[in-house]
Amino acid sequence: MSEKRDFYEVLGVARNASQAEIKKAYRQLARKYHPDVSDDHNAEEKFKEINEAYEVLSDDEKRAAYDRFGHAGVSGNAGFGGFSGMGRDPFEIFEEVFGGFGGFGGFGGSSRRNRNAPRRGSDLRYDLTLEFEEAIFGTETEIEIPRQETCSHCNGTGAEPGTTPVRCPDCNGTGEIRRQAGFFINISTCPRCNGAGEIVTSPCHVCNGRGKTLEYRHLKVRIPAGVDDGNQIRLAGEGESGSRGGPPGNLYVVIHVKPHRHFRRQGDNIHLEMIINIAQAALGDEIEIPTLDGTIKHTIPAGIQTGDTITLRGKGVPKLRRDGSNAGRGDQIVTFQVKTPTNLTKQQRDLLLELGKTLDREVVPQREKSFFDKVKDAFGV
Repeated sequence: MSEKRDFYEVLGVARNASQAEIKKAYRQLARKYHPDVSDDHNAEEKFKEINEAYEVLSDDEKRAAYDRFGHAGVSGNAGFGGFSGMGRDPFEIFEEVFGGFGGFGGFGGSSRRNRNAPRRGSDLRYDLTLEFEEAIFGTETEIEIPRQETCSHCNGTGAEPGTTPVRCPDCNGTGEIRRQAGFFINISTCPRCNGAGEIVTSPCHVCNGRGKTLEYRHLKVRIPAGVDDGNQIRLAGEGESGSRGGPPGNLYVVIHVKPHRHFRRQGDNIHLEMIINIAQAALGDEIEIPTLDGTIKHTIPAGIQTGDTITLRGKGVPKLRRDGSNAGRGDQIVTFQVKTPTNLTKQQRDLLLELGKTLDREVVPQREKSFFDKVKDAFGV
């Protein structure tokens, strides 16, 4: 799934835009990309994106969190052990902003049809935390998600089996209340039936007339090798059930990867720091290097310096394609740090003194500071 665009960019406004400017931009874009009138084949996705941006930027508290933390500040990660919803219905936001004025760009005459048409279920999000190695090599795990599903007792009607909803007397079954004020006709959702056009007189005893029940589902999720922190896995049709026969939404599993004690990932490469002593650095050595596949032996050349690196080809992360398959692996980059020895024995000091005589200049050894000397230095005594 592609990375989310900046909400200000989506609406085409500056970061210091006023609420009036944000609302104006939203109204223009929402009319352009409403699925009922737009010829754009991506209209539904763009309409959802516009509404998500407006939902955040039109709310001062959400906007402040977004300005400070970006998408992470408004992702709603809390609840149900990593589970959260993916936002309000974009059509509800649209109706709130436009206020139901009839004849407006064709929307006034179609509001009843939209309201009673099949509606797709909401998308859901589940935050999944993986161990470092699980993300590298892939795994299969089971998750539990709570989701609203069509009530099996009443098949989503909200009415007790054997009974039938009756026409709403307030709106005469239209789901709308129309009020004319001069040249304008205000169309609003009927408050009695909430736009359904019908009233359930004998509510289903299982779902209390809502037509849906909260169910907990266990799903197996295959994690492909090479996923990284922030990647999303889309499970089609595993979101909440639709309304009035509409299709279910999707479930998006968002990946979070725990850090490793030794390895650090950068793209498809793995980085590792190795500490060696001055004898190994000067003379070279055959050392054991940990990799994701286990420890291997490798020869380091004589004269290696702090900051020098070697590359272990093919010992990095499996390269993940967009279709979930892999295409080879990255590399492991090993960076060396030469450690200067401390707390030398007399023999070690004598050997280093002899070595110093053979180099550029004779070494004048300094006495190592005691604990009390370090305390005096700290207090300036």
